[in-house]
This record gives sequence, C-alpha cells and structure tokens, in this order.
Amino acid sequence: MQFIATLQCQDQPGIVNAMTSAILECSGNIIENQQFTDPITKLFVMRTKFDTDKAIKIAEEKLSTHLKKFSPKISVRESSNKKKVLVLVSKESHCLRDLFYLMQLGELPIEIPLVISNHEVLKDLVESNGVKFLKIEDKDESVISKNIEEYGIDFVVLARYMQVLSESLCERMSGQIINIHHSFLPGFKGAKPYHQAYEKGVKIIGATAHFVTKDLDEGPIIEQDITGVNHATTPDELVSIGRDIERRVLSKAVKLFAEDRIFQAKNRTIIFN
Repeated sequence: MQFIATLQCQDQPGIVNAMTSAILECSGNIIENQQFTDPITKLFVMRTKFDTDKAIKIAEEKLSTHLKKFSPKISVRESSNKKKVLVLVSKESHCLRDLFYLMQLGELPIEIPLVISNHEVLKDLVESNGVKFLKIEDKDESVISKNIEEYGIDFVVLARYMQVLSESLCERMSGQIINIHHSFLPGFKGAKPYHQAYEKGVKIIGATAHFVTKDLDEGPIIEQDITGVNHATTPDELVSIGRDIERRVLSKAVKLFAEDRIFQAKNRTIIFN
C-alpha cells in the first residue's frame, strides 16, 4: 500500500532523519521525496511517498512519535484515495469540460460528486458526465456550505464562477478553494477584459490560478501561464486563446492540490512538481 505524507514546520536539524526512521520502523520504503526550506520564513516542507504493508493508523503513529519534537503539521493518506471536489460554475464551460475530460482519462486524481451553479446553462453538460447538478440563487452560500459537509468535500474549485465568496466561507475553507482568472488583473476589471486588452494593444495574455482569500483575486498563486499575441489578434481570438490558457492552468492547479504538492508560506506557495 502506498501513502503520501506531507510535513511542514520550522526548519531545524534532524527532521529528514526522523521522517526516514519512522518510515523504516513501519517497514516502509520511500518511493519519492521532495523537501524545501523557505529562505525568508525558514519554513521547512516535505512531501514523501512511501510503500508499506502496515495500516495507515500505524504509519501515522510512527510519524507522529518520531516527529513530535519538531511540532510539525503532518498529514498521511493513501495515494489511491481520490480527493472530493465541489466545482462551482456560472455560464462558461471550458474549465469544467477540461476537468471532466482529464478526470475521465485518469490523469486527474479527483472525484467530483457535485457541481453547483447560479445558472442552469451547464446542467446538461454536468449530468451527461454522471455528476449531480444543483442550481442555487446568487449569494446563497448556505447550500454550498451544507453540501461541503454532506459530501465530505476536500476542496472547492471555482471554474469560472462569477460570484464573490463571503469572507466567512473564505476563512472557513482557507487553503481549500482554488480560483482561475485572466492575468490582466488588477487591470481590465469588469466586463469584457479581453476587449479592453485589445484596445490597449497588449502583447501577452495569460491566466492565474490561486487560493481564494477575503481579498478578491489576491490569494497565494498556484500556477500561471502566458502566450504572446500581436496587433493582428482580434478580440474574439484573444477570448479563445484566453479560454485555452485558463482551462490548462486551472487543471494543473487542481492536479497539484489533489496530489498534495502545494504548501503555503504566508502569501506564497511552495510547489513540488
């Protein structure tokens, strides 16, 4: 059985040795290991994938015992267990379609039990993929919160969900909500950002996936990408290119989270690719 262990604490001598000793004590074999110390905060993070014939409870006990003196934040899970994702959408389908496609290919290790939207537009798409669809009224977060609890949701993905989440929900799900937006922000806010960009003659366009915080579109960045454009690129072509970048960047961010490859160091992220 394979497990993924993640750890974060203040950097100090002996952490790696304690981790490897704990895994050895439960007859484990390390398959993959990545570690990093943030030079500013001195936060140490590590992601370790290991094989063992012991139960997860035993692995957790061994790691807890060996690493206790470092006061770490530790999590251990079976690598085959897929994280449950609640997807929130509005009218645009490109990001949602890509999540479904990659999930069905087996390239995205997640389970989507439910999609919630403030519009009916994507109902047929969702249900054709065998997923429950739920329509809510704008700002009705009580339904969102209720279903997060009922379905045991691990994280939430805003796949072009055009509603601002409340401060209370952002704080309750801190580090567990991922959003995607074009990389023009803080410029070109509001409607038709790509048309605004065209009027300004931009030469690059891109997208940013980030964690959601109470500060709109200012949470820790997970993934970004850009592509070059020129004077001949029309507004409609900018929109099309933008959609392609958005869906790729969001899916990459979701995959990184699903595989426990993201750590937060204050308002920055440490990513193990």
